[in-house]
Amino acid sequence: MVGVATSAAAAAWALTALTAPVGAAPAALPTGDGLVLNAPIVDVASTPGGDGYWEGASDGGVFAFGDAGFYGSTGTLHLDQSIVGMTSTPDGRGYREVGSDGGIFAFGDAGFYGSASGLSPGSPIVGMASTPDGQGYWVVASDGGVFAFGDAGFHGSASGLSPGSPIVGVASTPDGGGYWEAASNGAVFAFGDAGFAGRAPSGQPVVGISASGTGYRLAASDGAVYAFGGAGFYGSTGGLPLNRPVIGMSAIEDGYVTVASDGGIFSFGGAGFYGSLGGSTLSSSSGSGTTTSADGLTDYQRAAWDRVNICEQGGRWDVRGSLFSGGLGFSNANWSQFNSFGYPASAADATPEQQIRVAVAFAARYWGNPDAAPDQHGCGGGY
Repeated sequence: MVGVATSAAAAAWALTALTAPVGAAPAALPTGDGLVLNAPIVDVASTPGGDGYWEGASDGGVFAFGDAGFYGSTGTLHLDQSIVGMTSTPDGRGYREVGSDGGIFAFGDAGFYGSASGLSPGSPIVGMASTPDGQGYWVVASDGGVFAFGDAGFHGSASGLSPGSPIVGVASTPDGGGYWEAASNGAVFAFGDAGFAGRAPSGQPVVGISASGTGYRLAASDGAVYAFGGAGFYGSTGGLPLNRPVIGMSAIEDGYVTVASDGGIFSFGGAGFYGSLGGSTLSSSSGSGTTTSADGLTDYQRAAWDRVNICEQGGRWDVRGSLFSGGLGFSNANWSQFNSFGYPASAADATPEQQIRVAVAFAARYWGNPDAAPDQHGCGGGY
């Protein structure tokens, strides 16, 4: 992947809050009701003042709300790998997207300073953070590896420090002299001038991290937010029923927003709410072959994972264990992290179609290809 200049031809949705005439009833904020997304939402980025935000989808589509401007997207391009994260520039007039192979796409006044796509990361890229002046950025891989570009300095990495739980995000200190990495199990690793102030309790997997001064916040898939090191806590959706799990967060000086995989936005503190894609549905026609179920699985995906099941469990789908459950050799931790569809809490209690749908979500995130599946001749399970 390479940097992409601003292009009005790169189509995407630009959903902004409408302004009503003085004295008139306020215009309704945009929602995702009736909208079918080609790909799930994977991240959110706020404008500097908290009066708008962008939602980014795994196909690179960008959706703008409030005072967030639309500067282009990869939504109409064929990508080598899925988009996994995005970040805005300091003045809010641009943004970058990063793919699971480390490819960077820059729009608006966001500069392109290089990518990790040619460096062959040992594990998929899962997120990125911008330097304070916007003249550089870091990208982080699921194994904790950090790649620095532009004026971003390399201060160390969590490679090898979290073997049992993947890294899910990175956040920068105010001066760019350090950063934090967060793992799915709530662990936090600090480098440079970043100080360690605590970790999230065990429970729902952590999905994102954002910085606030010398502290940081962690967001979990159930919407819970944990604040450390002086970062303010302004509320969360933890304990509330959600249509889809939270998958990312973005912070401003006195607030933050979290976003769910269907594009639902939850705003807290000084971060305003300007509409969302909440209520949208995901297209069931992506992938190779013919769609064969309401979950959007294709013939190819079902056949590939059926072969894995035969190799792994001899055709059984109800296997239950302390570390691994279900018919595909997936760990209980990964089932919890990637089960964003409201399926049973244990893979052993899920139908084969449900287990395959979670496996496809795992493949799209960690291998960058929803049609990927392990080599069933060697099983290759235990994911």
